[in-house]
Amino acid sequence: MTDWPVVADVYDCSDPDTREAGLDAATAAISAGKLVLLPTDTVYGVAADAFTPAAVTGLLAAKNRGRAMPVPVLIGEASTLGGLVLHIPPVANQLAKAFWPGGLTLVVEHAPSLAWDLGDAEGTVAVRLPDDDVARDLLRRTGPLAVSSANRSGRAAATTAQEAIAQLGMHAAVVLDDGPRSNSAASTIVDCTGPTPRVLRVGAIPIDRLREVVPDITD
Repeated sequence: MTDWPVVADVYDCSDPDTREAGLDAATAAISAGKLVLLPTDTVYGVAADAFTPAAVTGLLAAKNRGRAMPVPVLIGEASTLGGLVLHIPPVANQLAKAFWPGGLTLVVEHAPSLAWDLGDAEGTVAVRLPDDDVARDLLRRTGPLAVSSANRSGRAAATTAQEAIAQLGMHAAVVLDDGPRSNSAASTIVDCTGPTPRVLRVGAIPIDRLREVVPDITD
């Protein structure tokens, strides 16, 4: 017997056939406005279609998280960033080339035409390209996903599918289990919307490495 809540479908992504079936199921769930638990290169995350406001609202409710902390967006290819913004700041382009895919989140001004509601983001979006094959395979199928760590607000981030299920399994339609994630460090967040890039959160990418690329970055 397991001691975590039962969810509809859990797929072992270490098996190629099961992984493919899981990606199909996760894609269908996202398209239907449901939530998916998935691995990333940092911790396990909970994902919703970034362009379905009701799904993002469901994600925030599942985490017991308010709109004051907007949900970041994961993309499957660096080129996708250009479709989400009117203009990519040169500094964001430099940082993306240096650290994507990887543990760096860039805050940029999104295109006003985008039909999404990620929280009280005031015209900005936090974007990351994860260095994780399962996550990127799903993102290539679904397009941009609103993804937050798979934990209830205030609790420890999940580094295994079982930990993610224990906290959010009752809210998810599909779980992609690709084994434990040893890098529990959250991504480093850099605000690229002002005249000088600013570190909002130090995480997987140290500031000194950022300064090697962008010397005038502040923290």
